[in-house]
This record gives sequence, C-alpha cells and structure tokens, in this order.
Amino acid sequence: MHRPDDTALTELIPRYVTPGRRYLRLGGGLLRPEVADRAAFLRELSEAASRITDSELEVLLDKGGWRERKTAAWFIAVNGRIRFRDTLGALLLASEGPNAGRAYCVALTCLGTEADAAHLIAYLDRYLLRPDLDYDQSEALGALLCLDEALGTDQATRFIEPGGLWWQFCADIPAEAVVRPPRHAQRFIAQMCALATESARFG
Repeated sequence: MHRPDDTALTELIPRYVTPGRRYLRLGGGLLRPEVADRAAFLRELSEAASRITDSELEVLLDKGGWRERKTAAWFIAVNGRIRFRDTLGALLLASEGPNAGRAYCVALTCLGTEADAAHLIAYLDRYLLRPDLDYDQSEALGALLCLDEALGTDQATRFIEPGGLWWQFCADIPAEAVVRPPRHAQRFIAQMCALATESARFG
C-alpha cells in the first residue's frame, strides 16, 4: 500500500524530474558545444523551478532517490530558495547515495553565503579523512574555492596548503580513483553556477 507521501512522489516525478530527461541533462553535458537547445532547456528549467512549491521540493528531497534530489537541488540553485540550505547541507554530509552530491555543491555555491560555506567545510572535514569513500570531495572543495572568491574569504586554504587534508586524501585514495584537481573543480562548479544563473534570468 502506498503512503500519501509515496503517492505525491510518484506524481511529482513525471512533472518535474523526467521531462526531457531533465535529471540526466543537469550537469556538465550542457557545456558541450554541440548542445543546440541549451537556452530552451534552461528556460524550461527556470519555469519548473518557479512552479514547484516548497512542499513539493521537500517531497523530492526527503522521499526521492538521486534523480529526484539532484533535480530538486538544481531548482533550489536556480530559484535561490535559502530555506533549503540546511537540508542540502545535511544531505551532502550524509552522502547516502550517488550522483546527487555535485548538485548539492552547485546549489550551496549559488546560495552563496558563509552559512553555505560552513556546510561544505563540514563535509570536507569529514570526508577528506575517508579516502575509502571517494564521493564529492573535489566538487565540495571547488565549491568552497568559488565561495571564497565571491565572499573574499580564505576558508579553503587550510585544505590545499602543503600538508593539508586534500593532499593527505589524494595520497591515500585507491590507485584507480580519479579526482578532479581543486582549481579544475572550481572552474567546473563556476560553470554550473553560471548555467543556473542563466536559467534564473528566464524567470
């Protein structure tokens, strides 16, 4: 028997997550030069981000899997819904599933305050000590570098200075693991945030 919140999630998925394979397209693929419909996609994303209610976002984040949570995080990034800051931070720190952490980092960067940076720092303090859990460390550090640049702060330095946790993490990760260097991750997160900003302009 479906619980009411299960029914709500089932109804929200075709409305917000799967149209135009949205959940798959949110990310670096939008940067490819052969993408001809980027503006149309970002316009539709903006319309959906404006249409979805806070209670519907809560369902996607609380009851959904990585597809639903990734899409919800992008809606928050586009729409600047600061009330979800702590929810995103908690989901990032929990790291319960794959493929959504990068979107949480993008959204926190777009929200753009020291409170958002605090969630990234908490994540890095925990997961740079876990080289066995190669999750979203690069993206979180890139996001923190973006926020440092935007806010005029210097909170990422202790992670990337000689002997910092980032280098310890890199030294201890499995040989087959591939991590994005911090400045590359910063550029990537900045590009994702630029797409969210471009989408927001259609609102």
